[in-house]
Formats: sequence, structure tokens, C-alpha cells
Amino acid sequence: MTKPAAPRRIVLASASPRRRELVASLGMQCEFASPDVDESSIPFKVPRELALKAAFAKAVAVEPDYPNSLIVAADTIVTMNGRVYMKPEDEADACRMLSELSGRTHTVISGVAVKESGKAMLLDAVETRVHIRQIEPDEIAEYVATREPLDKAGAYAAQGMGQKFIQQIEGDYYNVVGLPLEKLLMMMSLFLDVTAYRLKLKSLAGRVI
Repeated sequence: MTKPAAPRRIVLASASPRRRELVASLGMQCEFASPDVDESSIPFKVPRELALKAAFAKAVAVEPDYPNSLIVAADTIVTMNGRVYMKPEDEADACRMLSELSGRTHTVISGVAVKESGKAMLLDAVETRVHIRQIEPDEIAEYVATREPLDKAGAYAAQGMGQKFIQQIEGDYYNVVGLPLEKLLMMMSLFLDVTAYRLKLKSLAGRVI
């Protein structure tokens, strides 16, 4: 089957430096947009629903400014026992989150939206289980003092200093960073040729970004 003509540009609807680094690691030329979406105001019954709705909202928010484009959006949350851990409000909140995740297993869920401007949207989510070792209170305080956790869902960065707390990841590592690349490319393949991006992803396997 012949691939449809590629839109003129790819737009990543995200202000996240991690997501921008991830698409750049694939050699993907994107324009970047910062959607004005308040995830905390989105109603949901289960965490997966929140991740999907937030990704949907981000794609829709930037669409009017980017006609004839392929818009990519994502939202990543951390959840444990039905409770959602978003970005901490302050250092004390980051310490609380890390104390609760310490020695336990949680799930990272990323909702992903791929939308051709003015047309239908693809929407899916990826879940990854993360096992955190027991973290001592002084380790938490020292880590939070670096300020790395303050803009991260769950108050840790899997690609940064926070990786020292991770015992095991079951599933897509890049999902924990903030953008499940394999799922993203599968969704984008319905709109354009992603062969070069897939080859680049294969070359990145096992590397930490």
C-alpha cells in the first residue's frame, strides 16, 4: 500500500526538554510548540484516562497554529495503587513522593497523540513498571536539593541522577523518560515513512539519554 504524502512539517506539542531531546536523538526535524494545557484540571476515573486525555488536549491546543502538519503530543504520569504522582509542587512535595515510592513498584503511563491537522487523531498509551530501591531520607534530601526532581512526574529523572534509585524497568525505558519512541514511530508510520527513525532507535538501544 502506498504511503500517504507526508505533511509539510512535524510539530512536537511539548515544552519538555526530555521529549525534545528524544525526538532529536532520532534525527527527527521538528518544530516545537508549548501547549497551554492544565493537566491538573482534567477529570478522570483511572490514571490511563488522564494520560490519554492530556495528550489529546495538547495536540488539539496547538493544532490551530499549525495547518498542514503532523502534530505529536504526549503526557507522562506516575501512578501507584491508583494514585497519580504528577510534578511536585515544591521540595517538600518532592520529598514526600520519593518517600512513598521508596522500596516499591510503580507504573509510568504515557499517553501519545499523533494528529494530522484538520483530520483524525491516533491516540494510545504505554505502561512501564519501575522498581525503586529503598531510599534513605538523607539520600532523598540530597537529591531534592539538586532541584532535578522538581519538574518531573513522580519527582525523579530516569535519565538523570534519579537513575541511581531504579532497580529495574519492565518495559520501554524511553517511556519512563517521557516519550515511548517505539510506540510513537508505529503511530507515525501511518502518516509517513519512519524507516530512518527506526534505524536510529535501534542504534540507541541500551543507551541512556
